[in-house]
Amino acid sequence: MQFIAEKFLAVFLQKQQSMSKLVEQLMIKALYDWTMRLADHPRAIWALAFISFIESSVFPIPPDILMIPLILAAPHRAWLIAGVAMISSVLGGVLGYAIGAFAFDTIGQPILEALGKGDAVSEFNTRFNDFGFWAVLGAGITPFPYKVITIMSGWTGMPIATFVATSVLARGLRFFIVAALLWKFGAPIRTFIEKRLGLVFTAFVVLLFGGFFLLRYL
Repeated sequence: MQFIAEKFLAVFLQKQQSMSKLVEQLMIKALYDWTMRLADHPRAIWALAFISFIESSVFPIPPDILMIPLILAAPHRAWLIAGVAMISSVLGGVLGYAIGAFAFDTIGQPILEALGKGDAVSEFNTRFNDFGFWAVLGAGITPFPYKVITIMSGWTGMPIATFVATSVLARGLRFFIVAALLWKFGAPIRTFIEKRLGLVFTAFVVLLFGGFFLLRYL
């Protein structure tokens, strides 16, 4: 009887986990669709600023999703759009930094756990500031969730000036490269940006880090 009960409980928990994942996927899809609809809003540039700001601390959808249709619709505003995304993202990053510094247990930790990064926090803390610049640069450019690094930067006490300067560099590179590609090549480059550019950015950061490592230690 106990075996049957344990088996039933295991099946029940498995189904609950599957249902939770399905609900999470549906929520992400709904947020993605909502973000895409903002591109048609008369004040879409303000919507981009809002999305860029909250994505740096809590929102799961990257601002690139909204940037791409805005630039394709108005290529002459590509640099303005990229600038708005960069400034708003860095300001949102400062909010994420503040969450990590002053409200990690109540707000920051739950956000990291929701992103599946909670288990690595303790190990991350012991090594983070040794590679703080690279962590912020990598997350600001690559598909790695930038919000994880903004919160961790505040929690580990990274100097705020280092954090802001690196965030400006990283987010500027990411958004202005996307803007430049769309301005130059238009709609045909969209698939590459959405599916391949993240890998290119990741490879760039790895090569850059490897080059500095070789120069420093060899």
